[in-house]
Amino acid sequence: MKNNPASSIPPAQSAAGMSVTEALAAMSRGSLTSETLVAACLERVEQRDSDVRAWAYLDREQALAQARQADRSASKGLLHGIPVGVKDIIDVRGMRTAFNSPVYPHYFPSMDAGSVAMIRNAGGILLGKTVTTEFANREPGPTMNPHDRRRTPGGSSSGSAAAVADYQVPLALGTQTSGSVIRPAGYCGIVGYKPTFGEFTRVGVKQQSGSLDTLGLCARNVRDAELLRTVLIGTDYRPAPLPERPLRIAFCRPPEWEQADPAVRRRAEECAALLAKQGHHLSEPALPADFNGWLRIHSTIANFESARNLAFEKTVHRHQLSAKLYQGRIRDGENITLEQYIAAQREAETLRTFIHQYMENIDVILTLSTANEAPIGLDDTGTAVFNSLWTLLYTPCITLPAGFGPSGMPFAIQLVGRRFEDEALFAAALLVEEHIADR
Repeated sequence: MKNNPASSIPPAQSAAGMSVTEALAAMSRGSLTSETLVAACLERVEQRDSDVRAWAYLDREQALAQARQADRSASKGLLHGIPVGVKDIIDVRGMRTAFNSPVYPHYFPSMDAGSVAMIRNAGGILLGKTVTTEFANREPGPTMNPHDRRRTPGGSSSGSAAAVADYQVPLALGTQTSGSVIRPAGYCGIVGYKPTFGEFTRVGVKQQSGSLDTLGLCARNVRDAELLRTVLIGTDYRPAPLPERPLRIAFCRPPEWEQADPAVRRRAEECAALLAKQGHHLSEPALPADFNGWLRIHSTIANFESARNLAFEKTVHRHQLSAKLYQGRIRDGENITLEQYIAAQREAETLRTFIHQYMENIDVILTLSTANEAPIGLDDTGTAVFNSLWTLLYTPCITLPAGFGPSGMPFAIQLVGRRFEDEALFAAALLVEEHIADR
């Protein structure tokens, strides 16, 4: 089933096809109820579950009950009545958290993760738990790309990206340690956002690498992503205005540039040229040779910490862990010395200092989101080589849909902002989204 039209066209006459901002406006006018919206999403899940398999846990009656309560209540906040999916390494009170692992078949948290509590407090409806790879690592779950079920949706936030792309839910939470939000969002043709490191709470999220783990989100447009971000940082909603001057854009070819498919590289170059034609200032400053070792630095930190954070699972439930996890990240992390880990942390700080200087006169970096169109096969979720660098550098990132490739699968580009200047990144992303839409 290649390029299934049902996956790319909003459900006809269905509230599930609405953006968050459209749905909120309709509810404000009285032309839409939360129950209608949630029911439409659940109907879409029912129609498409065998083709996408994005959900690890759904309680339809509970979701509808939440929606009916929202309809009877005064608005609680920015997401009042809006359904949200939650990656299955994030705790939701009363919903099973299984981490896509047989280790935890019956774990029902008694408390919400911090992010989930904030969504609930803003009136959001917790629709269910979306499929993750095993403990957000490399062993895939059952989710398929909604554009072509033969292909990976990416990972580890596989279900979150696929469910949003397939109009099963308008928003979803994911996490990223390497490329686990940006890559699946790129493969599935939606907006993905990874904030500046530390901006979102990680309380109630299964930890893999405390120095790198970042909560992120999936949406179908930049404004919807901005709205959910506002809820997750707990501030008043101030929609980012479009920039009043041309953007200063650095087109970045990282050390691994030649590893990307030529068609993907060409599309990024075309987007850069289009933005320059629109009057934005384009430059191509090179990264120094020091960046050639960034992948080793990232792996050293991530694997050292993961081997310790998964100490219970590897000690008590070793036989229930996949070979990819135990013989890969965990075994590697066990062999990394403390001295190597500390050295990697110091090198990472040096690179973060440099990128701050590199971006001193730059508004955003434009670069690749993925190395290719979503690959055929469900045994691997694709390379994160064009994401992990920015995770290591703690910079905020947004991936935007950028057309379709030779195989008819989504292309994407990635915008990288200055650390702690996420609002400016959103303003730039709104403008770029407008420029490259349907081009």
